[in-house]
Amino acid sequence: MRISTFLKLAGLVVALALVYAVYRLGWSVIEPKVEARVAKIGLTPGQVAANGPLPGDVGLYAKELDCQQAIPTPGYYPSFNGAEISDAQRSGIFPCASFLGSREGANTVYAWRSVDDYPGISYINNRKPGELYLVGGEYPTFEDPNMAGPYIAKADAATGKQIWRTYFDNLNASGRWIGNANLNILDNGKIVFAWSNQIVLLDADTGQILKHNTLPSGAAPTADVNYKHLTIAPDRTLILKDQTRPKGCKLQGTIAIIKCAAEGMKQPPSQLVAVDPETLEVLHDIQMPEPATSPHIITMFEGRIAIYVPMDTMVQRVFWDPATKKLSLDESWVIYPMQKGQSAATAPTVIGDWIAVQLNGIGSETVASSVVVTNQKNPTKTHILFPFGALKKGEWSFAMPKNGADPENHMLYSADMGIGKVAGIKLDPATGEMKVAFVLDNMTTTFQPLFGPKDQRVLMLTQMKLNVPKEPVKTAFFTQNYTEQLTWRDAATGKLLAESDYFEPLTGNSLTPPGFGGRVYFPTAAGKGFYVLQAMPKPPAAK
Repeated sequence: MRISTFLKLAGLVVALALVYAVYRLGWSVIEPKVEARVAKIGLTPGQVAANGPLPGDVGLYAKELDCQQAIPTPGYYPSFNGAEISDAQRSGIFPCASFLGSREGANTVYAWRSVDDYPGISYINNRKPGELYLVGGEYPTFEDPNMAGPYIAKADAATGKQIWRTYFDNLNASGRWIGNANLNILDNGKIVFAWSNQIVLLDADTGQILKHNTLPSGAAPTADVNYKHLTIAPDRTLILKDQTRPKGCKLQGTIAIIKCAAEGMKQPPSQLVAVDPETLEVLHDIQMPEPATSPHIITMFEGRIAIYVPMDTMVQRVFWDPATKKLSLDESWVIYPMQKGQSAATAPTVIGDWIAVQLNGIGSETVASSVVVTNQKNPTKTHILFPFGALKKGEWSFAMPKNGADPENHMLYSADMGIGKVAGIKLDPATGEMKVAFVLDNMTTTFQPLFGPKDQRVLMLTQMKLNVPKEPVKTAFFTQNYTEQLTWRDAATGKLLAESDYFEPLTGNSLTPPGFGGRVYFPTAAGKGFYVLQAMPKPPAAK
């Protein structure tokens, strides 16, 4: 009896051991599958499809860099995006950027989110292949209205892994107004950066601050200026202009201008400043006639360095003389493009002999946005186009970004987020007359960069989707209650070529810049870092 019981117990032990062995063996196979599935929770289809960092087509790196270095960019590092928006004209044209997808068939957009977080990213620039530089900490979000910053970070271009990060301010401690700030890489490889009334020179390899200076605030209180607009003249002189926060406004971020101006608060006039790129010495500064919320641009006009400055009611040309080190207002070229009820002009756009501006840069509830083009030689030669027609009752026109432009193909692009449309516009280079080539139902607050050579231009547009379809657009924008995707389109027709998944909102009035090897970067403001995107022909379905 005892022997029988013993044998039964022994058999039970052996059976349990076999069950445990089978369990362990099975779990060793099942566990990785479970972990893999858990890791994919919350990922978009594009992220799941990529399943890792996106280096792009590494075989294109050298070709793309050589292409870009053959294009003159005086003062800027000769890379894809050494300037805030490609060059001193803020053209948004990237002729050496590659589109790896099909122009005829279906495409898939792969996605990878940076492994490190970069709260409040506004701009992403590159220098050499493999390098990314980010500006963040100066775009307040609904969850974090007083974020610490600004900062610049260097990251790996494929993974988004941080290499270094340098903070310049903390509004909670300094009490300064911190608005959007742009990023420019000098031709010597160093970074120049301005915010509030401050300017620094930075070592791009280490993040070390090499030099610092303060900038004049003019008629505005020091706490109410933001030298966001920094552009490099052909002689390498830094030309900066400040935005001014309306008097009495205590809000943070560039959005403070829009919100407080809507409440009737008045902005002081802006200051235009010339700065030495090596020493950061202020060479000369002048007060503009009005507040200038939108950025200026720099180009050459009849052998002179010309700066076009948009203001509250006017756009005026300013000359910079490298010999005398002086800025001077050109009283012979002043235009008043706004119609009654419209708001500020966005940054000007050079297209051949013409200067184009988009109206309603800070919004209007009474008059639609228009595009105005004026001859550089004769400001009386002006043409006006309302690409979306008249504003309907209850609509809000908000054309935040400057016009996109393709001078080689005589095209302009106009985006009005408030009514949710984008237009392609054909310009007659001889007469300046315009006609609408296409209109898209497409809501976006951002610029319209162009990738690729003249005969293969690809138009990059983000597309916003409201989380509550019937919510007023203005409310959704200010609360960031929407998602956003990136689309690749034929620049001549607007035809959709590829579209990404929807992500958290892109930083407002930002850029989706190109990366080497056919990649595109999608910066977000809500502390989730940035996305690396790559469009490719859709693989054939598995049988």
